[in-house]
Parts: sequence; C-alpha cells; structure tokens
Amino acid sequence: MRGGLAVVLLGLGVLAAPLEAQTLRIEIDLSDQQMTVFEAGLPSHVWPVSTARAGKRTPIGSFTPYALERMHYSTLYDNAPMPWSIFFTGNYAIHGTTAVDRLGTPASAGCVRLAPENAHLLYEAVRAVGFAETRVVIHP
Repeated sequence: MRGGLAVVLLGLGVLAAPLEAQTLRIEIDLSDQQMTVFEAGLPSHVWPVSTARAGKRTPIGSFTPYALERMHYSTLYDNAPMPWSIFFTGNYAIHGTTAVDRLGTPASAGCVRLAPENAHLLYEAVRAVGFAETRVVIHP
C-alpha cells in the first residue's frame, strides 16, 4: 500500500518522500543503558543513557511523544532541570542531564537521561518530523 501511494502521488505530479523516510524511531534498551535512534529506518545515533535506578521504574513499551519543552523543571524532584525534554507518557521524558558521568548506568527516577548535546539533537529531530511520525520504544 505504501508503494502504491507513492506511485499515485508521483502520477499526480506530486513528489513525496516514502513514508519510512519521514519516521523517527527511538529505541531504548534498559539492560544495556543505550539508545539507538533510527531515521528513515536506518540507525543514525547510538548514545549511552541513564534510566531508572533501583526502586524506581522506567516504563516499558511503545509510545508516541506528546510534548516538547526546551527547559522543563521537575515538579516532582525539587525543580531539577530537564533540558530538551521529550515527554512520551505521563511525567516520563527523555531529557538532557548534567550527570553525564552516570550515563550508561541506571541513575534516574524513571526518565531517560542523555548528554545535553544529544538531547538537543533528538529534540530537534522530533520537532522536525512531529509527534505522529515519532515512536519511543523501550525494551527491558
């Protein structure tokens, strides 16, 4: 069906990118504390992350982001700064952290932490493609 849509659009004189080229997939592996970003179906970035420490939890599943905030301050954790926040379910977000020395190990209260420069790149990628074309997938 996707190929057929592209053929119809091209037949109408409309130049359209394949649907796969418009998608952004963010895969987070909790056991490896690693994020892989796929753009147009191809891996574009692999970054260390920090997810939930002992006694906390990072949700597992597939999510569509619903909000972007350039600088969010946590209302749950003493106004902790959360730059380049990508909220994907409830109060959970992917965001930058100043605790870059903890990346690669479970250290958060449940959010997915990234180096600030990587969080900024990801934030801009989500903003560019939109929420509907972005999936956040978290594996145990």
